[in-house]
Amino acid sequence: MIEQLNLALFHLINQYAGLNPVIDTLAIFAAKYMPVVVILALAILWVTKRNNTRDVILYGIYAAIIGLVINYIIGLVYFHPRPFMIGLGTQLFQYPAETSFPSDHTTFMVSIALMLLYFKETRVYGVILLILGLTGGLARVFSGVHFPLDILGSIVVSIISTLIIFQFKDRFNPLNMLIKEIYIKITGIGRK
Repeated sequence: MIEQLNLALFHLINQYAGLNPVIDTLAIFAAKYMPVVVILALAILWVTKRNNTRDVILYGIYAAIIGLVINYIIGLVYFHPRPFMIGLGTQLFQYPAETSFPSDHTTFMVSIALMLLYFKETRVYGVILLILGLTGGLARVFSGVHFPLDILGSIVVSIISTLIIFQFKDRFNPLNMLIKEIYIKITGIGRK
């Protein structure tokens, strides 16, 4: 039942791939490079915002790392083929034939976005990054390299990883201080 729904949603989204070169190009860009956009946004926030925001950014990075570790463990015990591995849909770009569940790209982006959503000073940025992360995940389905449940699984992993970091965030403060001090020493830019 769940797998049938997964396949039906995949076909619903992927059926338009390969029909319009402009849409395909935008989807490929979002599928492949949206994590880079998120990283650039974090870099801009890091440089332009205050010390509190830097702590939140670091918490988001920790949540993303935890999420990716969870994904790795899931991949060790559960293998789900990508659509193109079983001859489904239209694949817009080459991708390694490896387990598809959950999506590392989406976990990375959504973990960071959710962490930014937790804090008032970064909530607006969290909403923007969440939209970008979900767009990137959807683009990966559109491009034929993931199933919709891979993206849903990533969201669940992201929620878990951000809750873990949020629960223990105070224990990361010494590490945050060290990273921020190294940044100040390297750049010569004082605290904001």
